[in-house]
Amino acid sequence: MPSALATSAPASPLSGAYAQLTEVFPSLRVTEADAALPDGDGWVGAAALATGGEGLDTFLAWDDAQVQRDYGTRARPDVVASFALHRYAWPACLLITLPWFLHRRVPSLPVADVAFHREQGRMAVRVRSFACLPGDPAAELPGARVVPDEEALRGAVREAVAGHLGPVLNGFRGRMRRGPRALWGMASDEIVEGLWYLGHLLGEERRAVAELERLLPGATAPYVGSAAFRELTGPGGEALPTRDRASCCMFYTLRPEDTCVTCPRTCDTDRVARLTATA
Repeated sequence: MPSALATSAPASPLSGAYAQLTEVFPSLRVTEADAALPDGDGWVGAAALATGGEGLDTFLAWDDAQVQRDYGTRARPDVVASFALHRYAWPACLLITLPWFLHRRVPSLPVADVAFHREQGRMAVRVRSFACLPGDPAAELPGARVVPDEEALRGAVREAVAGHLGPVLNGFRGRMRRGPRALWGMASDEIVEGLWYLGHLLGEERRAVAELERLLPGATAPYVGSAAFRELTGPGGEALPTRDRASCCMFYTLRPEDTCVTCPRTCDTDRVARLTATA
């Protein structure tokens, strides 16, 4: 199998979004391939993670070593798996949600068409088809699937993410102490927090919040809950945006006093203090 990136495909309807992703978030680079995806030399295919075998074992070993190196302790195997799933799912969701947010184009990316190089912060994709709206110049291109309106396009986003993450969640499930509902809660959080963060970097945080609230309003199975944004009031009366995660990343098992600001375990008083300090 090839160990380097396959020949890059010509500019596609998604190329602009992926270039803008790297421009504002240099830690993640996306390459579109027109043939075989890279394999070996640190690359792992999403299909290998979904299988739950040796490829997943190698993927988890990286997180296990990282925890020991950075925190001087061993994490439970299910905690290691939770960290590893987050580190894959967060960028994987952006492969779909960011082109939708920026250009109203939604790629279909089954696990066979995505590879990840975690240490280099690289993802390789083969985009065979995408959904778009009527009037989009890309609607005439091969692989385009035109949907009638914005709600239908939001449905395409939910379908594309579920089509990609569903098999990956099944691959991880045997390594985690979580059932399907908890796993889909994690998926919901990765969708929201990834695009929320990129919206902030792009200077479009308010629009990102509004779009995510429409994307995940609740009762959109298999996803759990809604985007769950809300505002707190700071000591000077300022509005402090936050949200309530549907899942927990389990970092508290390493440092009980150090929870995420959106964690269900973090009370509003602590959130206000931390958000004010950050501001």
